[in-house]
Amino acid sequence: MMTLKDIRKLSVTPEVQQELRCELARIDFFGFCELMQGGFYKDNRKYLHEMCDSLQRFVEASDKHFLVINLPPRHGKSLTAQLFTAWLFGRDPKSKVMTASYNEKLSSTFARSVRNMIQTEKVNKNIVYSDIFPHTKVKYGEASAQMWTLEKSSEVNYLATSPNATATGFGANYLIVDDLIRSAEDAYNDNVLENHWEWFNNTFLSRGENNWKVIIIMTRWAEGDLAGRVLDKFGDDVEIITYKAVQEDGSMLCEDVLSKKDFKTKTREMNLDIVEANYNQKPIDIGGRLYSDFMIWDKKPEGKVTNYTDTADTGSDFLCSINYIEYNGEAYITDLVFTDEPMEITESKVAELLSNGNVNESVIESNNGGRGFARNVEMILKEKLNTNKVVITSQTQTKNKESRILSSSSWVQNHVYMPPNWRTKYPEFYRQVMSYQRKGRNAHDDAVDVLAAIYEMITTVRKPEVINKHGASVRVGYW
Repeated sequence: MMTLKDIRKLSVTPEVQQELRCELARIDFFGFCELMQGGFYKDNRKYLHEMCDSLQRFVEASDKHFLVINLPPRHGKSLTAQLFTAWLFGRDPKSKVMTASYNEKLSSTFARSVRNMIQTEKVNKNIVYSDIFPHTKVKYGEASAQMWTLEKSSEVNYLATSPNATATGFGANYLIVDDLIRSAEDAYNDNVLENHWEWFNNTFLSRGENNWKVIIIMTRWAEGDLAGRVLDKFGDDVEIITYKAVQEDGSMLCEDVLSKKDFKTKTREMNLDIVEANYNQKPIDIGGRLYSDFMIWDKKPEGKVTNYTDTADTGSDFLCSINYIEYNGEAYITDLVFTDEPMEITESKVAELLSNGNVNESVIESNNGGRGFARNVEMILKEKLNTNKVVITSQTQTKNKESRILSSSSWVQNHVYMPPNWRTKYPEFYRQVMSYQRKGRNAHDDAVDVLAAIYEMITTVRKPEVINKHGASVRVGYW
């Protein structure tokens, strides 16, 4: 298909070129967007081209009822939905469209944008909607903010609504949802999400008629948000397109829309779970999480520095090694290593953590090769870092991991202090701790397992095993 760029290269009169551009906009949604909002819908913004093509293909050729598009903020969600609504009316003035936004104010804004686009009068040579679709006009006297009729139609063609508004008596061929969630507070409020779902099923969806289609364009926040519920309940009848702001190779979805520099600036002080959900479409449920935000220490207390290390059990696990100071029965975490790198690397990293952190005693779990790991760490400390001040002990863990984590969680939440900026300094550790669920869905438990071990170190009496100079473990009594 010829593009707007191709048309510009043709050696034809301005009148012919304008008609060619309008003809392209009638049959190609991206061509329409490019003509109406060329400053945003540039040909080099590939994700916009793909999204527009997907929307057009969905209404023209798909046998499915639902299309879910997950998109980061400021990447054209609302603008695309508005343009698509206007394009549908241009293609078929008998179409009936219902759109839903977060609240009545936003739904009214959406409606005015579509209505004003259709009603724009030509004042110069710039192409307006009526040049592309001259037979689609809003009926005089029926141009209210939220509901209006097109000329030559005997029924209302358009209704803008929200979960708190009514849609009684209106049926639609196309039902478009434009980002019902506006903040993390709403996204992680189970009552809000449940209300959205009940409204969608009991009110919004029931308005569909005549080979209806539902299009949901939103940022993905939580597993129980509207997109997640639709995917769960209507699975095989759903098409889904997901756009992440940050790609797997670290590049941005569209550097022209959101640069890596701007992304880092905007998310520098943002909670990582919100960053992942808001920008990378990775829903994280707060309601079922084991931990909420931790206390942060302002000034590190003086005292004995202890370390607890759990080596990686399998290739997919993480080594977690944490330095902390016990002070008045509280644990103040001072530094840590959290990585899925191989043992030949982590042995040196843990040795450096112990040396740089002035650790007095390190407990290394002896399960799954931990004893050998402990011996190698001690060797690195003595031979490469020239220190023997760290007493390394070995401990076998026999208790059920999940039970330990759950039973220690209340103490950990109330007595463990994290270092300043731990969210950004230890992002993967933060992510695993703050996304750990009380029930199921936990891919990793390495971080919270060591927090449980710190609880046991501080609150229970144990018999450590010291690694002596011959590499053997020796029990030294109660501590």
